[in-house]
Amino acid sequence: MSSRTSTIRQLLRASAALGATLLIGAATAAYAAAPAEDAPSVRVSYHDLNLATEQGTLALYGRIVAAAQKVCRVSDIRDLHQVTAANECRAQAIERAVRDVGNERLAAVYTARRGHG
Repeated sequence: MSSRTSTIRQLLRASAALGATLLIGAATAAYAAAPAEDAPSVRVSYHDLNLATEQGTLALYGRIVAAAQKVCRVSDIRDLHQVTAANECRAQAIERAVRDVGNERLAAVYTARRGHG
């Protein structure tokens, strides 16, 4: 398997892992899914945010985007396949996280910003 193929597979696995293991704390409850094998994950907490407000919703969306960027990194920006795979990884991770939270305001922010980060 080539290095490029290996890197793309790792990025796609990381995308799946972020969606599956996004740990989101709500009040006193926390959700935790088992991470995929050897895939990085990031905990995104929002217990301190009020998702009934625009400010709280925007803050959570920013945290989700930052987590996706952290997990779906590119080691060589000259490799367009790697860049494309990382971009897809981030897009999928953000979409899954927004869906997992299940908040209408967050979904509206996601829809408005999709493709813009």
